Amino acid sequence: MYSYAYRPESGTERIVSYAQGDVTGDGVMDHVYLTGVRTPDSPFIQQITLVVEDGRNGRRTRVPLQENAGYNPRLFLGDFTGDRIDDILISIDSGGSGAIMYHYIYAFVRNMPQLIFDFHVYNETYAYAVTYQDDYKVEVVSKANNQTYLIDISARGEEYLSEIYDKNGKLKQPISGFVNPLSGLYPVDFDGNQVYELLAYQKIAGRYNADALGYILNTLVWRGNAFLLGNQNVAIFGS
Repeated sequence: MYSYAYRPESGTERIVSYAQGDVTGDGVMDHVYLTGVRTPDSPFIQQITLVVEDGRNGRRTRVPLQENAGYNPRLFLGDFTGDRIDDILISIDSGGSGAIMYHYIYAFVRNMPQLIFDFHVYNETYAYAVTYQDDYKVEVVSKANNQTYLIDISARGEEYLSEIYDKNGKLKQPISGFVNPLSGLYPVDFDGNQVYELLAYQKIAGRYNADALGYILNTLVWRGNAFLLGNQNVAIFGS
């Protein structure tokens, strides 16, 4: 096996993340890079691009990303589909106050890039309704699977609760919260079969983004040709 040293195409482009694994499926280790242009005096990186270098012949394939600017771009290689070939997980921090992240997963068998996870599609698929209820409860409805969760906020403190409820625990007016877009996507091999599932985090917020009530935790499992919801939990803060 030969190693090929990748050199970015322009003077301002830099390698910002690197990983090695067999992503083409030929049994030879390949070189996987994220390249980008660093903003002077800032950790912000633009024009982030996936570059795969075939370990057998040195052929390079560049894959532009739809969301290609942010912070701390990074790679993880692992088998998400069960074909025993590494797939490419790309994670980029948006830098916004909601801790929103950009995630893509590419399969790259025979040097053919196939986008198998797109955070845009995930955010459109997994929608929620968050509604304050009487008696210090917040209802969270997951529309994708028609599941309902109740969060008890009675321990949030009198100052917080008195703005929302009267002395009898009745809402002073209707209030809706929201669930943030994807704010974390983590590869976890839950069943130990060397195929990774995805654990997706989304923050549940009340009246404003800093008013955190908990997190939606979705486990996604590859089924045939797509990631489907395996299970769902709501994590809440202790008091």
